[in-house]
Amino acid sequence: MANTPPNDSPPPPDGAPSQPAPAPAAQPGAEAAPQAPEETIAALRAEAAELKDRLLRAHAEVENIRKRSEREKEETSKYAVTRFARDIVNVGDNFQRAIEAVPAGAAEQDPALKSFLDGVTMTERELLNVLERHGIKRIHPKNEPFSPHLHQAVMEIARTDVPAGTVVQVFQAGFTIEDRVLRPAMVAVSKGGPKPTQASDAGPAAPPGPGPGPANENPPPG
Repeated sequence: MANTPPNDSPPPPDGAPSQPAPAPAAQPGAEAAPQAPEETIAALRAEAAELKDRLLRAHAEVENIRKRSEREKEETSKYAVTRFARDIVNVGDNFQRAIEAVPAGAAEQDPALKSFLDGVTMTERELLNVLERHGIKRIHPKNEPFSPHLHQAVMEIARTDVPAGTVVQVFQAGFTIEDRVLRPAMVAVSKGGPKPTQASDAGPAAPPGPGPGPANENPPPG
């Protein structure tokens, strides 16, 4: 007969209740108590609402990026030649200077001078046509109301025969490229005349900034 191992613990006293056996430990991976159907449905609805919100936000962000990219592409296409156009119009000013340098009536008396003047005039006209095909237009606002958005007033001239704020002399033509000002026109503006009766489409008549003081009929040195 096999020998049983000795038990060193003292036997319980007479009449004492025996110790209950310890409860078995919970096994890992044991399933939790199942949720009520209402709680499961509520959790799924909350998760679906969160996913829908994320989807809408992502869609809106993609749409904003697309619109921004299209706008930048359109602006690049419109204004890519801005720096080149600014240099070209500065060169084109020489044609106007050459035309203005010929005294009035001198071309009719000299056939060679008339031929030269006609050639310069045609070249300038063709240059302006080429610029206009690329969205670049010249501003020559003589006798128009002054617009601070398109013109740069460099002096004032006392004139009572025209409304105040009228461009009475253009020292340098301006240019626009599409809907932007490439170069403002340098002008002289009248003062002392009657108030303008109505606003111009280019903008309300406005006095120039701090001027040179008293009226000066001579343009500033170039």
